[in-house]
Amino acid sequence: MQDIPFYSGSFKFMVTEAPTMKMREDKSGDLSPVVDRRTGETAFVVMLFAKPRPVVGQRAGKGEEIKVTLATDPGEGFDEGTYVELIDPVLNTYQTTNDEGRITGSGLWFKAQGIKLAGSGAVRDAA
Repeated sequence: MQDIPFYSGSFKFMVTEAPTMKMREDKSGDLSPVVDRRTGETAFVVMLFAKPRPVVGQRAGKGEEIKVTLATDPGEGFDEGTYVELIDPVLNTYQTTNDEGRITGSGLWFKAQGIKLAGSGAVRDAA
């Protein structure tokens, strides 16, 4: 399954590494930007610390750093320590295999249309 929507409002997200253009390395070692097949837009990535929002009567949840692929350039102003919200977040699964076909790894990866400043209500214009 791909692009499974999820509700992210029960988490606080803090930027731990500012957004950068997503790059892919080919077999010769050359780097090139990752482009969305459907839209033609260059993808970006941002590192976020995701921590559950406090719930009355429950012990505070622990957080985790996640990498989120963004469908477009989020623009300026998303420096380390900035609190953000995800726009239309989805998650995907992946699985890697070796030459014999055995599973060597699996997991989740996160994607969103973009990010906005927490509590702003408006999407930040792209630079």
